[in-house]
Amino acid sequence: MPPERHARGYSRKAPPDGFDDIEKTLLEFANRMKDAETAPHEGKKKNEATWDIFRISHQRSKYIYDLYYETNAISKQLYDWLLKNKYADANLIAKWKKQGYEKLCCMRCIQAKEHNFNTTCICRVPRARLNDESSGIQCTHCGCSGCASCD
Repeated sequence: MPPERHARGYSRKAPPDGFDDIEKTLLEFANRMKDAETAPHEGKKKNEATWDIFRISHQRSKYIYDLYYETNAISKQLYDWLLKNKYADANLIAKWKKQGYEKLCCMRCIQAKEHNFNTTCICRVPRARLNDESSGIQCTHCGCSGCASCD
């Protein structure tokens, strides 16, 4: 879990009802994140060292998104509290609600300034449009092999 912070917008209030039900899963995500942050990165490329961190952050955000939007298992107050306390990426969840971005892996993949020719990432290209030889292509930022919604 993100550390409890008491300055600049983080709430000092206790979490809303229902947090106890998902706290165990959020702790598992926090432990996996700590392991990924402290994992050795020798032998990996510079960008590959952060791929696990991106994946765990995506999984945690998707877990909270599914709880609220797909299964209606948590309340609006708990959902807002989780976003406010940085348990999930609010910008990524906002994109998931838009058509064409349902499988988006990270926000860096759609930022044009991060890529050559001011376009989106290679993982956003549908697999049907890629050559057969390029089927093993991964995003250099997050390691995604394809997050186009039409795949």
